Amino acid sequence: MISAMTKTQDRLLQVILAPQITEKATYIADKHQQIAFKVRTDATKPEIKAAVELVFKVEVASVAVINVGGKVKRAGKRMGKRNDWKKAYVSLKPGQEINFAAGE
Repeated sequence: MISAMTKTQDRLLQVILAPQITEKATYIADKHQQIAFKVRTDATKPEIKAAVELVFKVEVASVAVINVGGKVKRAGKRMGKRNDWKKAYVSLKPGQEINFAAGE
């Protein structure tokens, strides 16, 4: 039998999909000490906070969430739409840092 703790930890490990490394995300990281992540569309703020704290071993001050609508694209005559997705801006407590380049 799987315990509730194992289920929640497995769920938290699936919440964060990828860090957003863009010009805007880099600017926000430098100016406001926030990190942008692509997260699951059904993720909540408390889940995102717990997932970042679990994966990166840092303390999170706050989480802001944005639902991003998928772009409408055209391939020849046919119109299509990319999937909607969710972005989370995570503010860390003073003195905390996540370094993505350290893994390389």
